Amino acid sequence: MRYLHTMIRVADLDAALEFFVQKMGMVEIRRMESEKGRFTLVYLATPGDVSRAAATRTPELELTYNWDREDYTGGRNFGHLAYEVDDIYAYCEKLAKAGVVINRPPRDGRMAFIRTPDGISIELLQSGEALPAQEPWASAQNIGSW
Repeated sequence: MRYLHTMIRVADLDAALEFFVQKMGMVEIRRMESEKGRFTLVYLATPGDVSRAAATRTPELELTYNWDREDYTGGRNFGHLAYEVDDIYAYCEKLAKAGVVINRPPRDGRMAFIRTPDGISIELLQSGEALPAQEPWASAQNIGSW
């Protein structure tokens, strides 16, 4: 058995792609549209996994967009996605400059949380050891929930 992907339903495919591709830096690796099923599936990978994605099917994020409007509630019930980053402070700064709210700032140099436009929580973890505490993150307060 091996892990293939995590699927999340999105209400606005364009907003979800802007968030994951433009702001987080993920890469669309394939797309499938089903006229009969009235849905679009978009598979994303991290930049480091793109070259391996086609050959080995590395873990992917599947965005499912149902063409018939549905309201999805309880994004927090899903749990969360988690991504490792090389420099949590620099990555959170990049996201904040792009307009992403850092719900749980990386005060400890190790972990932060953000949310997608559909309310799905994303945990960001520092690769390797935690970075030394640094401002403005060390004194930043939580914003909303994650």
